[in-house]
Amino acid sequence: MRFDGDSARGLLAAAVALGVGELAALVVRPSASPLVAVGGAVVDTAPAALKDFAIRTFGVHDKAVLLGCVVVVVAVVAVFVGRASARWPLIAVASIGCASTAAATVAAGRPAAGPLDVVPSVVSGLAGAAALLTALACRGGRARQRVFPPGLLPEVLTRSAPEARRSAGRRIFLAGSLGLLVVAAVGGVAGRLAGSGRAVAATFRLPRPASPAKPLPQGADLRIPGLAPFTTPNHDFYRVDTALVVPRIDPREWTLRITGMVDRPMEITLEDLLARPLVERDITLTCVSNEVGGPYAGHARWLGAPLLNLLREAGVRRGADQLLSVSADGFTCGTPLAAVMDGRDALLAVAMNGEVLPAEHGFPARMVVPGLYGYASATKWVVDLRLTTFAAEQAYWVRRGWAADGPVKTMSRIDVPAPLARVPAGPVQVAGVAWAQRRGVAAVEVRADDGPWSPARLADVPGIDTWRQWVWTWQATPGTHRLEVRATDGTGRTQQTVRVPPFPDGATGDHSIVVTVP
Repeated sequence: MRFDGDSARGLLAAAVALGVGELAALVVRPSASPLVAVGGAVVDTAPAALKDFAIRTFGVHDKAVLLGCVVVVVAVVAVFVGRASARWPLIAVASIGCASTAAATVAAGRPAAGPLDVVPSVVSGLAGAAALLTALACRGGRARQRVFPPGLLPEVLTRSAPEARRSAGRRIFLAGSLGLLVVAAVGGVAGRLAGSGRAVAATFRLPRPASPAKPLPQGADLRIPGLAPFTTPNHDFYRVDTALVVPRIDPREWTLRITGMVDRPMEITLEDLLARPLVERDITLTCVSNEVGGPYAGHARWLGAPLLNLLREAGVRRGADQLLSVSADGFTCGTPLAAVMDGRDALLAVAMNGEVLPAEHGFPARMVVPGLYGYASATKWVVDLRLTTFAAEQAYWVRRGWAADGPVKTMSRIDVPAPLARVPAGPVQVAGVAWAQRRGVAAVEVRADDGPWSPARLADVPGIDTWRQWVWTWQATPGTHRLEVRATDGTGRTQQTVRVPPFPDGATGDHSIVVTVP
C-alpha cells in the first residue's frame, strides 16, 4: 500500500486525536486516556502465557512496548481511514466516532473508573474528526464537496481558478497541519510525562520506628563486583505490575478502608497511619514471574504498620481466610489470612530504605508480606482491605489461572561471572544470591561441568525473610565450562532440580551459566 496525501491526512487526524486525548486525561486523570484505557483492557484480556512472554522478553519495558504496539495499530487503521476519506469522507469521519465510542466504553468499564473517565475518549474523537474535516476542506475536489455545502468554506478555497485554489489550499493545509501536529505533540508528551511522573510530593516526615530493624550484620554484603548488593537501591528495585500509568495519589486525600468479614469496619487516613507505632524490617520480595536466574527479586528495609494489629482492631470474623487488597487502579490481590495472622512481619508499608515510598513502588502505602510472591502479598497503592474467603472472591491473577496462595520457592542465582563471560584460568570467584523467605537459606552448593557439589561460603543475614549472598572459589582451567548452583533452605529441603516455567505458582530448577576460559 503506497503512502500519499490521503494516508497523511489519516495519520494527522489520529495524531491530533491521541494528543488531545492525553491533554484531556491530564485534566481528568492520566489513567482515563484512550491510549491507557485500551492498553489496560489488552493487559486484562491477554492470556497468561502472553503476559509471561512480555515480562520475560521486555522486562520493565513491557508497558512501553504495549503502548507502542497500540500506537502502531492506531496508525495503521488511520492510514486506511485517511485513504477511505477521499471517496467516502462521511464514513471515514463516522469511523472516528465509532472508535471514540469504543474507547469511551472501555474507559468507563475499567476498574475504579469514575463518571468523567469517558471525557478524554469523547474529546479525542471530536478532535480527530475535526482534524480530518479540516484536512478534507484543504484538499478540495469531490471529497470536499461531499462534506461541505457551498458557501460554508472561505471563498479562497472555492474559486474556480484551479491554481489559486490549489495554492491557497496547500498553504492552509500546511499551516493547519503544523498547528494540529503541535497540539498533538504537546498533548501526547504532556500526558505521558504526567502519567509516568511521581505522585504528589509527600508533605510529611517519616516518624521514627517504634521497633527499629536490627543493624545489618557486618558481613551481610560481600561487596563483590557484579554481585547484587544486599540492599537493593530504590531506583534499581524491580517493578512488575499491571499499571500502565503510575497512580498519582494525594496523600492528604488517601484513606484505607478495612471492610468485609469484620466486626468493626475502619477507615484510616495517612495521618492516622503515621501516628501508629510503626515497625522497621528487612524483607526480600520476589515476583512469581521470575524465571530461573531472573532479576525479579530485591531486598529493602521497610517501615510500616503491622497488618496483624490493624486486623485485630477491626475484629476478624470466623470463617474468613483471605485478605483481599485493592489498589487505587482497581487491581486486586488475595493474601492467605493465615500468612498475616501467624506472627510474621506483614506490613502496611509507608517507607522503603529510609525514604517515603516512591510512586512506582506504591506511594503512599503498600502491602509487604514476607514468604509469598508479590502477586499474592504486595499490593501497591492500596486503598481497600477486605476480609473474605477464597471461595467467595478471586483476585486478579487467580482469575487468570495462577495459584491462590503463592508461597516463595527456594531459589538461587549466579550473578558472577556473567553468562558467556570469558574468565582467566586459575582461582575465580563464583557468587550470587539465594532466597527462601520464612525458611531461610541454610546452604548453597556449586559445581562445574556436572562434577561434585561443593559448599559455598554464605554471607551473614539479619533473619529468615531476606535473601543471602554466597561465594565459591573455582579453579578454572582452559575450555568451555558450565557452572551450576543450588540452595537448601532452613527445613533441609533442597530446591527442585526439574526446570518448570513460572506459571502457575513459580519457576523451579537449578540455575546454570556457561563461561569460557581462554
